[in-house]
Amino acid sequence: MIEILGYAAAIIIGISLGLIGGGGSILTVPILVYLLGISPVMSTAYSLFIVGGSSLVGVINYARKGLVDYKTALAFGLPSLIAVFVTRKFIVPAIPENIFSVAEFTMTKGMFLMVLFAILMLVASVGMIKKKKEKTAEEHKSIKPWQTMLIVLIEGAVVGTLTGLVGAGGGFLIIPALVLFAGLEMKRAIGTSLIIIAVKSLVGFTGDMSNYVIDWQFLLAFTGMAVIGIFIGSFLATKIDGQKLKVGFGWFVLVMGAFILLKELI
Repeated sequence: MIEILGYAAAIIIGISLGLIGGGGSILTVPILVYLLGISPVMSTAYSLFIVGGSSLVGVINYARKGLVDYKTALAFGLPSLIAVFVTRKFIVPAIPENIFSVAEFTMTKGMFLMVLFAILMLVASVGMIKKKKEKTAEEHKSIKPWQTMLIVLIEGAVVGTLTGLVGAGGGFLIIPALVLFAGLEMKRAIGTSLIIIAVKSLVGFTGDMSNYVIDWQFLLAFTGMAVIGIFIGSFLATKIDGQKLKVGFGWFVLVMGAFILLKELI
């Protein structure tokens, strides 16, 4: 029964990606850990493949409509690719199984990754719930081109590192950066974000292939369900207000993040 719920949740991940261009990936690790009983470290690895594969399918529709800025994707994606690969290949395996102990409390590697993930969920939820103030034309002009490129490069590296650690695509960080600093309109930012997420997640996963034994049958089946969800989400996007859904989903992520934080620490 729990396994069936896990696969049903995979469809929800895809629906979210299809509807609002992100958000679903933040649920992938909790679903793998708490519903399917996979270890946190392995779940972050599997999440990269699931999120990457799903996003790759999702970006096709945006590319057909010309809503992908490949130049910006390269500028943001290149440092992100390097950061996520290095993080998965070298940093995650180097984290000790027992990080520190205080009295009877021990911070394990799995607990550390889940706590970090919960904090990221809380940050993501605020970004989804809070209405962002649009920058004026004057504010956009005040940022010089070289400053814009530098910010995009730095944020790409930061998002890549976070993706490598917790296995989330980071769309909630990428999309605002593309809108505010690269000056892309929202739909174009979503399409560009999806291709960045797809490539960096799949490249990051290659860093895991030599470190862990991969259950390809499960991984491909779960990703397939998420892909089905993307097609459903893309269809529903023409019927549902994506902004209202994003706010509602943000509250759900907030509750989930708080639950995981409490469960791991208490």
